[in-house]
Order: sequence, then C-alpha cells, then structure tokens
Amino acid sequence: MKQMPIVYTSNFCSVCGMVKGFLDTLEIPYQEVNIDLNPIRMFQLIAKTKRLSVPQTVINGKLISGFNPEKIMQALRE
Repeated sequence: MKQMPIVYTSNFCSVCGMVKGFLDTLEIPYQEVNIDLNPIRMFQLIAKTKRLSVPQTVINGKLISGFNPEKIMQALRE
C-alpha cells in the first residue's frame, strides 16, 4: 500500500514551495512537516538524512532531496 508523501519544509525555503507546487499540479495529496514549527520532527529528519536541508520529500520510503521532478515522478510510480 502506498503511503502519502511527506514534504519536510521550512518557512523561508523557496525550493520547498516548488516541491509543494509540483505535487499540487499533479493533484498528489501530501503531508507537510514544517521543521521550524516542529523541532522533534527536525531532529528526526537530521537523524534520517545526516544533514539539515530542506526540502526533503519521502515518497514510498524513498528520500528525495531538493526539487527533483524526475525522482519524484519515479518514486510515485513505484
């Protein structure tokens, strides 16, 4: 069963808006986790990725850094 994508974002991240806009255009529902508002999830993200950078998108267990439409589409198909 496919899971809803999770997009880790920050308030001042313009690239985060690009990822969300891309998913919106495809009409793909997603869960947004703003790390500025949720420090626990920020530390979980750092533990998972070994870095603090956003956007980070998790689709069907695959982690995609930044705005990468090709990888997003590939992960959505899997």
